[in-house]
Formats: sequence, structure tokens, C-alpha cells
Amino acid sequence: MTTQRKLLGACALAMTLGASGVHAQPAAMDHASMPGMDHGAMSPAAMDHAAMGHGGAPASNAPPVGSLPTSDGAGERSYDSYGIHPHMMDNASTWQVLFDRFGVTRNRDGENALDWDGRFWIGSATDRLLVKSEGERENGGGSDGKVEAFWSHAVSPFWNLQLGARRDIGTGPKRNWAAFGVEGLLPYNIELETTAYVGSSGRTALALKAEYDLLLTQRLVLTPEIEASLYGKRDPERGIGSGLSTGSLSLRLRYEVTREFAPYIGVSFERKFGQTASYASDAGASRSQTAVMAGVRFWF
Repeated sequence: MTTQRKLLGACALAMTLGASGVHAQPAAMDHASMPGMDHGAMSPAAMDHAAMGHGGAPASNAPPVGSLPTSDGAGERSYDSYGIHPHMMDNASTWQVLFDRFGVTRNRDGENALDWDGRFWIGSATDRLLVKSEGERENGGGSDGKVEAFWSHAVSPFWNLQLGARRDIGTGPKRNWAAFGVEGLLPYNIELETTAYVGSSGRTALALKAEYDLLLTQRLVLTPEIEASLYGKRDPERGIGSGLSTGSLSLRLRYEVTREFAPYIGVSFERKFGQTASYASDAGASRSQTAVMAGVRFWF
């Protein structure tokens, strides 16, 4: 009877502690009394909990925050190398000026021209005002170029939708266009710009541009760039035919003195197609052109 009372009392105490949320601690384990366990034979490595994964999740092989993989897969580069400041990653308002090309070109006829391709934006990481311009001005006075202004909206970390307008400048009548574009980063860090245009008198156009930074060293960068322009109808006053109008390929080699300042040299090949080539021939110009280039890429 005494033994039964003790058992009943222990059960009642356990039920009371469990109901009140208090858990009794197990008695200390007497490892010395446990047969078959030779603690002296256990190596320090067996007791290394970090090696057993108890210290947390395994280390990741992902690049550190604030970096992007290089185009050659050799390592990581900071966002700064792509003209992206760390403070651009939130919705704080900021701005940037970036010129991929600003320099001179010299074609095989010995003619020099000022060549530029730049942009300015102000706003947040998701919504911003973007102004872009590219073109060239020859020493003889002829010129060709465009200026575009967009509202740019980020739809993913590396892709933007753009809605705005374009104005053609240079020789010939000025043309105005409504513009809709997509700009972003493809796998392997290929930068892509695609813009569709609608103008007066039923004019339509499409512009494509892709470029790729190949890191030869941490400071020496080779940039191939491809551009193409297509038009829905002829515009003889500006020497533009329908269909594929022009295509170009350039190779620029730059040396990054700093991420913000990088002199470059390069070569470009441009060809006119279809009716555009015929207009050029009628005006005494070449259907294709090869030029060397030198200038500086900079941003701030």
C-alpha cells in the first residue's frame, strides 16, 4: 500500500506540473555509470558541432551582397562597376550621368566626327526620369542623332519598361516619335535595349542595341556592341528606307583608371541596307563605313 501511495502521489505531481506549464528537468545523466560508452576514446573532431552543421546553415557559394558575377565567370564585380551605387537599391531619390562613349571617330576617308552615347536619370530604384542621347557630328557640318526622354519603371531587379518620346536631330527635317521600350540585363551580363516608335504620317520604327562587357583583367574591359534600326516606311528627306535600314558593330577596349573614368580605343563597322543604301549612294556617300574611335567612358 505504501508503494501504491507513492506512485499515485508522483503521478498527481506530474499532472499538476504539466497543467501549470512547468516541466521537470531530467536528472543529470551519470555518464560514468553508462556501460559501453568510452568518452575518452571520442576524438575532438567528433565533438566539433560546427563541422556537424549545428552552427547554422552551410556556407553559401553565392556572390556577396553588392556584387554581380563577371562576364567571364572569374569572380565578382561591385555594383559600382556597372554604374549602380549601393544607395540606388532603395526608393530614395538619386541621380546619375553616364556616357558609354564620348570621343572622336575617324573613318577610312580621313573624316573626323564627334561621337557620343550618354544618359541622365533622376528618381528612385523603381521609377525615374530617363534622358538618353546618341549620335555623331562630322567636322564638315553633317550630323545625325537622337534625343529621348522616358518614364522608366522597374518591373524586376534587372528589367525596366520605358514610355516616352524621341526627337531626331541633325541633318534633315526633325522628326518626333512616341516611344515604348524595354531595357535590361540578360544572362551573362548582356545589356539589351529594345525600343518601338510611332511617328506622324504612319511612320513606325524599331531600334535594337546589345552590348557585353568582357573582363580581360580587373581594369581592362572589352565591349562588343551591336545596333540595328528598322523603319516601317520610307523617309527620303532623311535618307531612310523601309525595312532594315542600318546595322553596326563596334569593339571598344577600355582601361578603368577608376570605375568612374575609363579611356577607350576601338573600331566600328557600319552598313546601310536596302533603300537606305541607295539613298546614300545617290548622295555620294558610302554604303558601308569603317572607323577607328578613341574617347572616354565616365559616370558620376
